[in-house]
Amino acid sequence: MRKKISLIGAGQIGGTLAHLITIKELADVVLFDIDEGLAKGKALDIAQSTSVSGSNINLIGTSNYEDTKNSDVIIITAGIPRKPGMSRDDLLETNLKIIKQVAQGIKKTSPNAFVICITNPLDVIVMAFQKYSGLSTNKVVGMAGILDSSRFKYFLSQELKIPVKNVESLVLGGHGDTMVPMPNQTKVSGKPLNELIKREKLELIIERTRQGGAEIGKLLQKGSAFYAPAASGIEMAESYIKDLKKTLPCAAYLDGEYGVKSLYAGVPVIIGNNGVEKVVELTLDKNEKTNFDLSIKAVKKLFDSAAKIDPDLKK
Repeated sequence: MRKKISLIGAGQIGGTLAHLITIKELADVVLFDIDEGLAKGKALDIAQSTSVSGSNINLIGTSNYEDTKNSDVIIITAGIPRKPGMSRDDLLETNLKIIKQVAQGIKKTSPNAFVICITNPLDVIVMAFQKYSGLSTNKVVGMAGILDSSRFKYFLSQELKIPVKNVESLVLGGHGDTMVPMPNQTKVSGKPLNELIKREKLELIIERTRQGGAEIGKLLQKGSAFYAPAASGIEMAESYIKDLKKTLPCAAYLDGEYGVKSLYAGVPVIIGNNGVEKVVELTLDKNEKTNFDLSIKAVKKLFDSAAKIDPDLKK
């Protein structure tokens, strides 16, 4: 029996996700949006491309949560996008209301699904979704670390003039201005990064990584990044569906790991058919630990703001 992936939100990321799933033949696709015409139109357009790609999957567009029933994976992109000059904090109030409605719908129709949140501000939205839905913490995860890491690796590859596939690295912490790129955990064709790049240049790349989403938003002028976020979400879904047990940086629930309890934050995790199967604890040096702790404080502060907006999050 084929797997089923439901995409909540048929905007730029949702449409790109549907197209990537179709090309990869990962699963049948349900594209959900409150704008039914948008969901149906994109689903039909992608379905008509299958005669070219040779993909053998079913796609439907809908505004009815019943059509998403018994999904294996649900990827949530619903929410307003980040606009130029807007911080992730500014997104909070509107997207909290949206994610609460989404959580109630998913709780009724697909309580056993593996849920990937992409909606910003990511760390707080994924935590809010888990609380609103009551789904198991190992089945609810946020997409951020793969995206942030891919940006960091791309910028490094451009500076060093090498293929990006030769760069191994990751980014930890919250998905925002306090994210923690990990140069000491970075290798280029097996060599430590600090042997290949000057500190001043590295600092510029780290800052550009932190502002990666804002940079794209300014260039687009309307909307926000969608190709790289969608590709990142697909890597997580594929590891779950195919039980690949990949180690991927994601916003995952921490229960004492890294000295953090009862909070979602970006860390490396193993994703297999049981969801988040393990949090991988890296040894952080003093500077990395300081920056990670600062990032955790920022996530906690934003979640406290969310709890003031909606006291249900304190329960």
